[in-house]
Amino acid sequence: MRTLEQALQDHELIVLRVLGEWWELDLTGTDKLGCVSALAEVLSHLDMTQEIHFVTPEETAALHDLIAAGGRMPVASLSRKHGEVRLMGPGKLEREEPWFDPVSALESLWYRGFLYRAFDETADGVMEFYYLPDEMMAQFAPTVGAASAPLSTETTPTLIPVPAPDEIQTAVTDAVDDLTTLLAIAQTTPELLEYAPSLSRYLQNSDSDRQSLLMTLADEMGLLRHTENGLRPTRTAAAWLQQSRETQLQEMANAWSSSIWNDLYHTPELRCEGEGWSNDPLLARAALLEKLMPTGEWYSLKALVALIKETDPDFQRPDGNYDTWYVRDLQSDAYVRGFANWDLVEGRLLRFLVQGALFWLGMVEMGTTVTKARVFRLTDRALNWLKDIPAASNEISVPLVVQADGTILVPHNANRYQRFRAARVGEMQPVEPGQLYAYRLTPRSLAQAQQQGIQPERVLSFLAEASDRPLPASVKRGISRWQERGVEGRMETAVILRVKEAGILETLRTNPKTRDLLGESLGALAVIVRHDDWLRLQKITAELGLLLDVNMSGS
Repeated sequence: MRTLEQALQDHELIVLRVLGEWWELDLTGTDKLGCVSALAEVLSHLDMTQEIHFVTPEETAALHDLIAAGGRMPVASLSRKHGEVRLMGPGKLEREEPWFDPVSALESLWYRGFLYRAFDETADGVMEFYYLPDEMMAQFAPTVGAASAPLSTETTPTLIPVPAPDEIQTAVTDAVDDLTTLLAIAQTTPELLEYAPSLSRYLQNSDSDRQSLLMTLADEMGLLRHTENGLRPTRTAAAWLQQSRETQLQEMANAWSSSIWNDLYHTPELRCEGEGWSNDPLLARAALLEKLMPTGEWYSLKALVALIKETDPDFQRPDGNYDTWYVRDLQSDAYVRGFANWDLVEGRLLRFLVQGALFWLGMVEMGTTVTKARVFRLTDRALNWLKDIPAASNEISVPLVVQADGTILVPHNANRYQRFRAARVGEMQPVEPGQLYAYRLTPRSLAQAQQQGIQPERVLSFLAEASDRPLPASVKRGISRWQERGVEGRMETAVILRVKEAGILETLRTNPKTRDLLGESLGALAVIVRHDDWLRLQKITAELGLLLDVNMSGS
């Protein structure tokens, strides 16, 4: 990182003379440059592989951590484990003489010349590090952290399998189905995508965070394009829809692993606020995936979080600083800061990564033990994904079903591209639990298809091909008749006003306040009122002295 001379230049002159006394150098009266030169000469000839054994066990442990990290560690991270080095000006140094009574192992090493501090540029910005100068660090083999450790005989922590749970949430693959639905909506009614709550009735899982993830992945995978009229599916989307379910899930997992979608901002019980800080979602995913055991065994979610806390606690805060983010705990309505709250932020995030994205994408099964502990295991598709084994491309799809009433039923194991095409010619119906997807042929849907260049002949051809059987005669007749005659009937919701005397209707029709609220007459004693107008009509007639009895039950 820096040479001994560069490191020593950062010390106050009084500290240089203290270091000189430790190494039996008389630096009294020597200027700073001379002190630096003399100390660098002595320290560069030390055998650090031996010196590391002549300090206290606490100091040895601190040096071991520093060396194992490649010779430098963020100040906050090393201080959290081994104590602080009090920074003082020359006057305070003379008064307090901290080298005689160091408050930590790090402070002791500091006044021996075995520890230095500086800022350095990193991929995450400028950070402050404790470090060993180049001459000292060069004496240790790159594997010293793992190999030359007389200081510790502990093995690397790892996850231990646990028994199968009592309750199991099997892996789901409906992310593929709901993404297909979202692509179909983008094709037919893109305005719906701008209002998330309106989409829930068409999705297998209405979780808003999951929906947000799917939309982000669709954008990043190139399945959607931005136009003046909103989002639209791309040609890439058509190709993706024709792939096997396993291939689609694997591609979604690949996209998630490098996505800008910020899991922390969607973690339950937390709310991220303010500006001036940011996190990198890729760091959290990398830390998690690195610790997942590539087996199909069950593991404790709590143990996974504890393992990462022990071995890589600063996975999403490389500088080790836990006081700069504005993350609020929704239970206490307080900001959670400091390493003491690691479990409330990092711990919750790690749990959400497993129970959120990995579960939504079919990569894990979740379980609950008799003691209510949460456990998980990787699915076979997750093991293949982590090992870069291509997903199976073969898939058996079942045909669509076209009913005589003009309803197109699409099984969940049908080809997703066929369902996407069905949505272009039929009106999408709300999803019912355990039921097939349904699309209804209507004049409106046929007109919309025609606007997209899909003529009635193509609709009939597609339905026959996708259903793999002759179409019901009523469907063929209905589509052909619409092509010839257009809309021949309309069903709509309205309110009927019935009166005892025909004169009442005549009075209402001639009154400028009420005449525009009355629709088509149903004989001399009844008239249609638009559904949106009946409350207004009731109010005006009351002002005119006519009280209307309202019966909206239909009985």
